This record gives sequence, C-alpha cells and structure tokens, in this order.
Amino acid sequence: MSLTRRRTAAALLALPLAFAATPALADGGRGRPRPRTLHIAGDSTAAQKYAAAAPETGWGMALPFFLGHSLTVANHAMNGRSSKSFIDEGRLTALLEGVRGGDLVLIQFGHNDEKTEDPARGTDPYTTYQEYLRQYIQGARERRAEPVLITPVERRRFAEDGTAKPTHGEYPAAMRALAAEEGVALLDLQALSLARWQELGPDGTLAYFNWLEPGESPNYPDGKQDNTHFRPRGAVEVARTTARALLDGRVLAPRDLRRLDAPVPEAWITWPQA
Repeated sequence: MSLTRRRTAAALLALPLAFAATPALADGGRGRPRPRTLHIAGDSTAAQKYAAAAPETGWGMALPFFLGHSLTVANHAMNGRSSKSFIDEGRLTALLEGVRGGDLVLIQFGHNDEKTEDPARGTDPYTTYQEYLRQYIQGARERRAEPVLITPVERRRFAEDGTAKPTHGEYPAAMRALAAEEGVALLDLQALSLARWQELGPDGTLAYFNWLEPGESPNYPDGKQDNTHFRPRGAVEVARTTARALLDGRVLAPRDLRRLDAPVPEAWITWPQA
C-alpha cells in the first residue's frame, strides 16, 4: 500500500474516535445533537423571580420564549450580585459545573458593581471589574463553551426634557473594551435598552418597569415605584432585544430563534413558589 493510501485509511479509521471525543454534540452516544444550554450569570434584572415578588420579572424568565427547541436556559442570575460577589459566593463554580462544549455563557453585570461603597460587591470599571469578567470568559472557554458579554440593561431615568439618561457610568465602556481585547461576542444591551426607553418616553416606560399603584398587587399593598426591575412586559421586551442581538451578532443562527417579531402574551410569565 502506498504512503498516501495508508494515510487515507488511517484518517478514515480515526473518524469515529474524533466524533466520540465531542460528547457535547451527541445525546448519550445515539448520534442525535443534544440541546445546547444558555447559562445566565447576572443580577436581579435577569434573575428568576418567585411568587412573593410577582409581578417583578427578570428578563431571563422570558428568554426561552424566543429560543428554538434545540436551546435551553439555565438561569443562575441572582438578586444583588456583582461580577465579584457572584464569584466569591461560589456561584460561577456552580454554573460552570453544568457547562458543556457548544453551550453559551451569558454574562451581564454592572448594576451592583457600581456600589463601590460595599466592599463585597463594588468593583472598579477598568481594573477589578474587567479582572472578574475575565474569570467568566476563561471558565467558559476551558469548557469549550462560548462566553458572551452583555452590558447592563438600563434603568428608567429621564432628564427634565424627556431624554433617557444612561446610569451605568464607565462600566459599559469597560465591558466593551474587554470584549474587543478578548475577542468575545458583545451584546450592547445598555445602548439598545437606552434607545428603546427613549422611544417609549417617561410615560410609555411605566408599564415596562415594576411601577404599581397601591392595592394593584397583594405583594405590594402600598404600591411600588421601581425604575430598575421589570414587569412582564419589560422582561419580554429585554429578552426579545437580547435574542435579536444574539442573532445580529451571529452568536445564534436564525434556526435557533423564534417569535422575534411575534407577540408574546404577558400571561406566559409565571412565578413559581420559592
């Protein structure tokens, strides 16, 4: 047998081993692609909410409505966490234990990193914030998953002339710079949400955030004026924006997504018992 034929035969024999070495793409060895998971590391704006907090809704709760059946969501986002405290509490370690090759790790922090008066959570935009975010990036890559940085969604803040105001200081810019440096996909949710709140205006955004009249919800008998957290409509809006950004950034393909331009009833949001 010639050298060329021997090399060809060896390559063909190696093919089954090569496929077997990528278990993340197979389902129990039966040859069917397994669902990929989008793991969310983030704060209260994305987190799962429970019955006692309704109608407050994290955008991670609505994201599955826009994903195809080959994708699932593991929402690890937690109220009050920053890029630092999420790691210090072992939450990144727990998240990474479930990550497999081909998955996505969505990373959205900033709201609580800004609380620099709190040593457990505060970070500096261009030093410690970036250093902690690098740990998420490295952890995802070590597991052959794709890290995706997401700038923090904007709060509801308007100037007297009705202009939507940015509230996150240097943190979005620091994340953009890190994404460019590390070659990581970036979803600029801060800019996208700010533009959307500008379109809706001060009055139009009220139905998107957790603003409640007294007696409107038994969980908030005295009402609520929350310019950070969402009601179902706002969570659906931000989840749709996130899904579109995943498509526009070529992180996901059109076949991975659905309902990008279709109505999603608020009644689809449910709040389980804690």
